[in-house]
Amino acid sequence: SHSILMQRRLFLYNFRNLRKAKGRRETYLCYVVKRRDSATSCSLDFGYLRNQMGCHVEVLFLRYISAWDLDPGRCYRITWFTSWSPCYDCAQHIANFLRSYPNLTLRIFMARLYFCEDRKAEPEGLRRLHKAGAQIAIMTFKDFFYCWNTFVENREQAFKGWEGLHENSVHLTRKLRRILLPLYEVDDLRDAFKILGL
Repeated sequence: SHSILMQRRLFLYNFRNLRKAKGRRETYLCYVVKRRDSATSCSLDFGYLRNQMGCHVEVLFLRYISAWDLDPGRCYRITWFTSWSPCYDCAQHIANFLRSYPNLTLRIFMARLYFCEDRKAEPEGLRRLHKAGAQIAIMTFKDFFYCWNTFVENREQAFKGWEGLHENSVHLTRKLRRILLPLYEVDDLRDAFKILGL
């Protein structure tokens, strides 16, 4: 079994938010699972996973958490930091999973957008995920900083961002917003109709 912490070079290579990330075929997923008890939250688990033998990392995590027998009377919050956004199939799996666990909230912070080019299914997968109640966002400096301090064997070294980190994060955030925009517009319309009593 591996160390609970990720090696620095693995993190810096896999989570780098390049616009063209050639050769990065692995997906890494860092997770925190918390249980909400009224005003306080209690951390149950944290760690990281990577895809294995044709099985995507998101599916591995869902299998892992399904085996927990979560108490349906309690609220749980899961936070993911992933090196790539989910593929269409994984987005579907996650959306279905969230529908069957109404007591669970999921936040996904993504370093890079996977396959979100023209005429690909991935943007639709992200929209479905968003509709199913997942909060999805692009990682910013503070998220990389948090991951470095939480999941990485940093040997007390401070996180230093790489060149282009902020610009790439802004660029990807705009791209994600464009992908999700139709949903926001529909929500705005719904609100407008409600206000007008239609």
